[in-house]
Amino acid sequence: MDLLVEGLRKCTTTMPDNAEINNANNNTLNGECDMFSTIFEEWKSNKSDASNPTFKTIPKFFHEIPEDADSLPLKLREEGRSLFLQRRNITLLDNNELRTLWVLLDKYHSPPNVREEQLISYIDLKKVVGKASCKCKEYFTAKLFAQLQQNDVYNRISILALFNYAMRKAWLQQTRIGLSLYDASGKGYLRESDLESYILDLIPTLPQLDGLEKSFHSFYVCTAVRKFLFFLDPMRTGKIRIQDILACSFLDDLLELRDGNLPKDLQDANWFSAPSALRVYGQYLNLDKDHNGMLSKNELAGLGTGTLTSVFLERVYQECLTYEGEMDYKTYLDFVLALENRQEPQSLHYFFRILDIKGKGYLDAFTLNYFFRAIQDQMKQNGQDPVNFQDVKDEMFDMIKPADPTKITLQDILNCGQGGTLISILIDLNGFWNHENRETRGVEGPTDI
Repeated sequence: MDLLVEGLRKCTTTMPDNAEINNANNNTLNGECDMFSTIFEEWKSNKSDASNPTFKTIPKFFHEIPEDADSLPLKLREEGRSLFLQRRNITLLDNNELRTLWVLLDKYHSPPNVREEQLISYIDLKKVVGKASCKCKEYFTAKLFAQLQQNDVYNRISILALFNYAMRKAWLQQTRIGLSLYDASGKGYLRESDLESYILDLIPTLPQLDGLEKSFHSFYVCTAVRKFLFFLDPMRTGKIRIQDILACSFLDDLLELRDGNLPKDLQDANWFSAPSALRVYGQYLNLDKDHNGMLSKNELAGLGTGTLTSVFLERVYQECLTYEGEMDYKTYLDFVLALENRQEPQSLHYFFRILDIKGKGYLDAFTLNYFFRAIQDQMKQNGQDPVNFQDVKDEMFDMIKPADPTKITLQDILNCGQGGTLISILIDLNGFWNHENRETRGVEGPTDI
């Protein structure tokens, strides 16, 4: 039953209930009717298709999405989408129906139990569907029953797996509808501003964020949205498909903050938690020595233990978006996300663009030496004997195993599974030191950023 309660809590999303939607629609309906009556004739005369003779013989089958300035068709489109989302929301299982479903599955399970796990046959499942909400029919099909088979001698399936499927499907559909309410264009994606509005409205529903001051909300929203954009919009188009948001685990991490008793270790590991957001923003403020709200190259060099090489930082400021040579908070968030997730494909794309000084699409021995010389200089400054580049170069090529033995491409780095290690060796004395001493972790040395 604890699992049921937890699942039902997760199923509660930011999707407004039917009463809220109806109230919102009623508030705007009167104003829209008045507007419709006053501008319809003017709009009709300006937009009439009668002026085009082809419409007398060929019907119009494509309608462009109206522009923002074209207020009447835009309002009609928004109203149509709102009604459609209302109808879709009504067809979903609500919390009470899910509770009833669990009671019925428990009542009609098919003994004997296996290792205390309750199972159900297809015949008994049909009994459940007959007594449960009619909405369950589209959830529990013969195809689904076959997919959940687990080699039971009586051809039964787990009622827990069945219920988890229904709960997860309801949650995904509710979340999709909730996100679609913020899709201003109606094209199935959210712009940065749409996602910001969604997360801002979500904050009051997350008990773990109750302690955040309202003055920090805008910075929290920026921090949260940046992770979505960094990992789900690698081409930097400024928009993310709703389908991609649902497919990733970021919403699960965000909605995990509804648990008021979330352990501290899970909070620290969750990018969207209050401690994590305050940590990242606090680092930014501490680095900003001149308090101008931006970071210079010298200020960013103080990140962590200050072991990022000056050559690498120079390239960061050449390739990343800056304002008069200084980095703003959004660019800084991208930088931190890349550093903290060095093995992820999006981070490897980010770093490869910085390391590819020739713009040729590959890293050769010259490029590797260009960056590694800064590591050697740092070792000299710390009183250490510099490592021979040829030895490190051979080790890097052996680690990556590129298709061309003289060039390392981005695809080679993605394929080898050691991309994060390669990046660390080239940009950070900490990373190189940890790699060199990976077999003697007990030796004192720099810590990771």
